Amino acid sequence: MGRRTITVHHVRALLAGARRAGLDTVPLLQAAQIPPLLLGDDRARVTPAQFARLFRALYRETEDEFLGLGSAPSRPGTFAMMCHAALGCRDLGAALHRGTAFYGLFPGGPELALEAVPEPGGDLARLTVRTDLARDEERFLTECLLLIAHRLCSWLIGRRIPLAYAAFAYPPPAHAAEYELLFDCPVRFGEPYTGTGFPAQWLAAPLVRDEAELDAMLRRAPADLLGRPEYGTTVAEQVRRALARDLRGGPRLPALGEVAARLAVSPATLRRRLGREGTSFQELKDHVRRDAAIAGLAESDEPIAGLATRLGFSEDTAFHRAFRRWTGTTPGAYRDTGGAAAP
Repeated sequence: MGRRTITVHHVRALLAGARRAGLDTVPLLQAAQIPPLLLGDDRARVTPAQFARLFRALYRETEDEFLGLGSAPSRPGTFAMMCHAALGCRDLGAALHRGTAFYGLFPGGPELALEAVPEPGGDLARLTVRTDLARDEERFLTECLLLIAHRLCSWLIGRRIPLAYAAFAYPPPAHAAEYELLFDCPVRFGEPYTGTGFPAQWLAAPLVRDEAELDAMLRRAPADLLGRPEYGTTVAEQVRRALARDLRGGPRLPALGEVAARLAVSPATLRRRLGREGTSFQELKDHVRRDAAIAGLAESDEPIAGLATRLGFSEDTAFHRAFRRWTGTTPGAYRDTGGAAAP
């Protein structure tokens, strides 16, 4: 409980290559325990476990690490071999240069580039990516490559690398609010390139992983690299983590004043700081309950009435209304994956 759910936009984007190849996506969705009807509602969301199952199913079906979204397929094992090649480097900078050179060997692959960018507050390292947008229309592959590169780099040195920004060479999409959650940094759209920037000093960090740890990480991929780590670097994350922890212990969620006291600030200060981060205490409570409800329906056989009680709803009808508001469907329809029809 407490894991962030994933917008249905990313599910649709993930399936784009398979649809283009003429694959029947309904069995793939059902194997991932995602009701196909969810794809028709922009409010719908899925759990990280559902998303990872769909990713793996598509990987097996397409036999392409780019899932049909690149201008040329990437044969299974390519990413693992790049990781093994990078693991022998002396520091992160050398590993990044080796990784970008590795993918440059494959015709039609993504164009990755690492460059230094002088800034008044200190030099930044900028990693940019270009893909075939005619095939990657939703930019899913492009954004995944940036996410995976950042999280792989952090994993290699055993420390989270703080991003200074994430920039995208296209206008903000309808789900633009998801980007700051995914990248945990300021986000800019309409830039002349797509990439991320981080303090260049991290390029000198030594790699701390070995072959056994790499093999274990690859067995868990893509979940470990695509899932969003909870860094706790914003006030909203601290509040969300406190709410999720309390919900695990019982149906009652703490009031704003209680959470403010834990964070050693006044209720007015907490409310103001959350507002500066573009959210509110009530919105965070709704999101925590929403994500816990989706996880409970997707990953357990707990009766819906029991789930409603556990999440703090006094009656089933209130839970049904809230769930429909959050996702556009009912709890029963969400759980019923077997008989759902294609959208």
